[in-house]
Amino acid sequence: MSGLAQARPRLVLTTGEPAGIGPELALMLAAGGDLPSGTVAIGDPEMLAVRARQLGLQVRISVSQPGEALPESGPGVLAVWPVPLGEPAIPGVLNPANADYVLQTLNVAVKACLAGHAQAMVTAPLHKGVIIEGGYPEFTGHTEFLRDACQVSEVVMLLATDRALHGQVPGWQGAGDLRVALVTTHLPLREVADAITVERLTRVARILETGLRQQFGILAPRIGVCGLNPHAGEDGHLGNEEQTIITPTLNALRAEGLDIHGPLPADTLFTPRHLAGVDVVLAMYHDQGLAVLKYAGFGRAANITLGLPLVRTSVDHGTALDLAGRGQADPASLKVALNLAATLAGRKRLG
Repeated sequence: MSGLAQARPRLVLTTGEPAGIGPELALMLAAGGDLPSGTVAIGDPEMLAVRARQLGLQVRISVSQPGEALPESGPGVLAVWPVPLGEPAIPGVLNPANADYVLQTLNVAVKACLAGHAQAMVTAPLHKGVIIEGGYPEFTGHTEFLRDACQVSEVVMLLATDRALHGQVPGWQGAGDLRVALVTTHLPLREVADAITVERLTRVARILETGLRQQFGILAPRIGVCGLNPHAGEDGHLGNEEQTIITPTLNALRAEGLDIHGPLPADTLFTPRHLAGVDVVLAMYHDQGLAVLKYAGFGRAANITLGLPLVRTSVDHGTALDLAGRGQADPASLKVALNLAATLAGRKRLG
């Protein structure tokens, strides 16, 4: 490799559920020359070649192995590290026989990043249900899988709209500028309250504050925290988690020096006046925060996992089985996630 090529961060892109839109998003970006230089996809080369033909995309699949030099990037070339499918993939048709394949693509990406063969990983969407049906009943999603694969005790899911992905944006400026992190991620709603503990909330807040400083360059992050219950519990009349767990924990974190606000009712915190005073909203559960985030910037946002020993970003959407194989999927979010991964990887190397 030349010195210039070595200086570019290498990104590994897992192509996700083979029956979904992930493979074709990678192909669309490759066809248009929109993949960051140094990007290599992980997936089944034959499946990718077949999908390209189905969509009428002129893309050459170039196969190599982790640690080998990649070909020069450019329009019409997709570099691939191969992982074989369990069975042929049909767009829009889930097959549990390919659960192992999806998880193997993730394992290859993690090992490559930890070994220094790549500086960041980007994930196309997978389908949790078919992986569970494929023999992995404990599987709950990318975030938790990567936590366990990297052997860390806690990670934080952060989603941000395109403008808010850059640390130079000082907090909320208007619609489309929003960062949302989660205390709990992929849990049934009836399990959420029990999962919100002093220990978890403390770990998540510390990881979030550190991640915003180190990865986003926000020197003094201001964190707004949602309550769990309607009206943040209404002084205990609508639930007491705010009184017994959340407020005492936030007080302790403030005593440590974190600039943390709340707990506030979610329908209060997600309003312009309150968003203007924070850099990120910490929501208690998945839909409390992400419904607002996706309304504000769906298709222009990325998912970042904080707390890992590697850089990981992802798209803000699912597998879109109804669009798979039709050439109608929008690669905008994947492009945002790839460009963000390149930026964060570059910062990490310089740091």
